[in-house]
Amino acid sequence: MYTLFFSPGACSLASHIALIEAGLSFELKRLKFAENEQRSPDFLKVNPKGRVPALVTDQGTLSESPAILTFIAQMAPEKKLVPADPFGLARVQAFNSFIASTVHVNHAHGRRASRWADEPGSIEDMKRKVPATMRDCFQLIEADLQDGSWVMGGEFTIADIYLFVMETWLAGDGVDINEFPKVKAHFERMSARASVQKALADEAAA
Repeated sequence: MYTLFFSPGACSLASHIALIEAGLSFELKRLKFAENEQRSPDFLKVNPKGRVPALVTDQGTLSESPAILTFIAQMAPEKKLVPADPFGLARVQAFNSFIASTVHVNHAHGRRASRWADEPGSIEDMKRKVPATMRDCFQLIEADLQDGSWVMGGEFTIADIYLFVMETWLAGDGVDINEFPKVKAHFERMSARASVQKALADEAAA
C-alpha cells in the first residue's frame, strides 16, 4: 500500500492518475495549501522540500513527479506505462524532464515568483511573461505531437499523464488551448479516460 500526498490542482494529480492506471493500491492524504500544511512539521518529516507530490513506499518516500511516475510504471510493468526499450524510455524521460524543468517552472513564475525574486517589479515582470513562455513550450509540444496519437506515438505512457496536468493549467496561464489543435485533441482524449475522471472526482471530494 502506497500513500500519496497531494493537493487539488497541483502536479500531484499526475501521480494520482498514474497510480490508478497502474492498478496499485494506495491511499490519499490531502494537504491544504491555503492553510500552509505543506510547511507543517509533520509533512516536512515526510518531504523536507515541503512540496507535493510525495509518495510513501515501504522503501522510503519519493518526491519529484518524473521519479514518482517512472517508479509507478515500473511497479506495474504489465500496464506498459513506459516503453520496454532503452531508447523509448529515454524519450519518455526527456519529455517529462522538459515538463518538470521548463513548463512547470514557467507556470510557477505566475504564482510563486517570490521563489526567484524579491523586488516587486521583478515579480510582476515574471508574472507578465507567463503566457508567452507557456505558449512557447506548447508550440514545441504541438509540433512533436502526431495526429490522433499519444505523446510517444501509438502507445499511452506516463508522458501523457504528465502533459495532461500541464494542459489543465493553460487557461489559468492566459493561453487558449484552441491555439494548439493537437494538444487540445490530446486533452480531450485524456479527459475521457476513466482514470482521469476518477482522480479528479476523488480529489474534488477529498
